[in-house]
Amino acid sequence: MVDFGFFRGFVTSINDFLTGQNAENEGCFKLMTVEDGTGAIVNFVVAPETYVVDQEIIGVGDRVTGYYDRNAPVPLIFPPQYRALVMVKEIPGVNVKADFFKSQLVSSDGMLQVNLTPYTPILLANGQPFTGNPANRNLIIIYGPSTRSIPAQTVPYRIIVWCSE
Repeated sequence: MVDFGFFRGFVTSINDFLTGQNAENEGCFKLMTVEDGTGAIVNFVVAPETYVVDQEIIGVGDRVTGYYDRNAPVPLIFPPQYRALVMVKEIPGVNVKADFFKSQLVSSDGMLQVNLTPYTPILLANGQPFTGNPANRNLIIIYGPSTRSIPAQTVPYRIIVWCSE
């Protein structure tokens, strides 16, 4: 189970990130610097396997949310540098939450409950249909309006099942 942490802000720079492993990887990894407007800065390493919601192209000035694994080792440098698992380019009216969803499809922080319909697309990260039960899994929920209750309830536009090795 991934313990998703996140950081939200504006992209201030995007550069190639050199892994030093081999020349074939040159240009495949990006280092995105994100600032939240209060002075906090995070660098995200965006790898070819990073899930970018809707495959949106992210540019300098875009408001983004980067999700990372809180339990993954990180170098002790400033600004903090995390390997991005999920990147979201924020679009008005569309919300995204990556988290572990329990048996009743309530997020681990208790802030969002997902209500499924027979028409809710449930997909794998590669776009293929997921045929199992989405409960008790790491999910990326893409949704619009929600109730103002706690937990907020929503019928998502789609669900991405985050299968980790």
